[in-house]
Amino acid sequence: MTSFLTHRARVHDARLPLHRRHSALRTCLTCFAPYGLRATYHHLTLSAAIPRRLEADRDALARAVEELHEARVLWLARAEEYTAQRRAEKRAGRRAVTNPRPWWLRSWWEGPNRAWYEDPSRHPSLRLPEYVRRQNAILDGIDLPGCPACGDERPLVSNSTGHGWVELCRGCAWVLAPCPCGQRHPIVPETPLNWNGIWRRAHMSDEGTPNPHWPAIRGV
Repeated sequence: MTSFLTHRARVHDARLPLHRRHSALRTCLTCFAPYGLRATYHHLTLSAAIPRRLEADRDALARAVEELHEARVLWLARAEEYTAQRRAEKRAGRRAVTNPRPWWLRSWWEGPNRAWYEDPSRHPSLRLPEYVRRQNAILDGIDLPGCPACGDERPLVSNSTGHGWVELCRGCAWVLAPCPCGQRHPIVPETPLNWNGIWRRAHMSDEGTPNPHWPAIRGV
């Protein structure tokens, strides 16, 4: 099994070529990616200011992996608590999974965060540790204001499904009110952004700032 910590160390290893350190970051994302792999990488390019030319800021990859590591530590602690809780419940004869399911066990297809997989630019703007803390708090029964994912309290955005409406968070496209038909509908990206474009950081400048010439893709 791929070791997150092994590849985290490779991201920090200044003796390695930048492209190998970059690939090590991607491997870390296959182990843990709160927003999904593509959306989490897109988030890290912005939060860690990873430039289109990696040579322009050799510390950016380390900043990115450390943000990811901090969030993963929080998740591991909560996941271990949940595992111990489930073992105790099973010993007591309660085998049904608690509701709501822990955020890390949600299916992306059925989850309210499916837009992040279909349009990786629509993720929350929260740093990853803050997102994990927020999800853990909700799992513990704490009633937080605003969108469950990002806390945005602005009016919702209505998205037509052809026969009904889905209400989305204006900040991150989290589904707050599903279609009345009960079916899950895809969220069509306003501006297509494929994985190659994200991986090559076409949305970033050589200096590590958002590319001002890139089409606006966060239209909500």
